[in-house]
Amino acid sequence: ITCPGVVLKDKQELYLSVFVLGKYKKTECVPAVFPLFFQERLLFEKAFANIVDPGDLVKLLEFDTAVLELIQLVPPVGKVLATYEENTRDFLFPDPKLSHGRRGLEREILMKRSPFFT
Repeated sequence: ITCPGVVLKDKQELYLSVFVLGKYKKTECVPAVFPLFFQERLLFEKAFANIVDPGDLVKLLEFDTAVLELIQLVPPVGKVLATYEENTRDFLFPDPKLSHGRRGLEREILMKRSPFFT
C-alpha cells in the first residue's frame, strides 16, 4: 500500500482487514512506514449450493459487498485509516486495464481516507 509523502504520527503497527463472501480475515501486522508490504495470501471459499446457472452466480456476487480496511493498532480498539468497498463481482473479476502488470498478481485500488487519517 502506498501513500506518497505521508508519515504516520502514530507508530503502532497496521493490518489489512478483508471481508469477502461473508467471511472476515486479516493480515499479519506490518510496521507503520509507507509503503506497506503484506506478503501473504488470504483464501476465501464459499459453496453456492442452489446456484446452477453462472448468470445467477454473477447476479448474487453483484449484490454482495467486498470490504477492505487499513487499520492501525491504536488503543483501545484500533483506528480505521482507509476503506475500500465494491461489489464482490467487480472486486474478484476486475475489468481489464491497459497496464503491463501480470493479471491477478498486481491490483490497483483506491481506498477512501477516513477522518482519522490526516
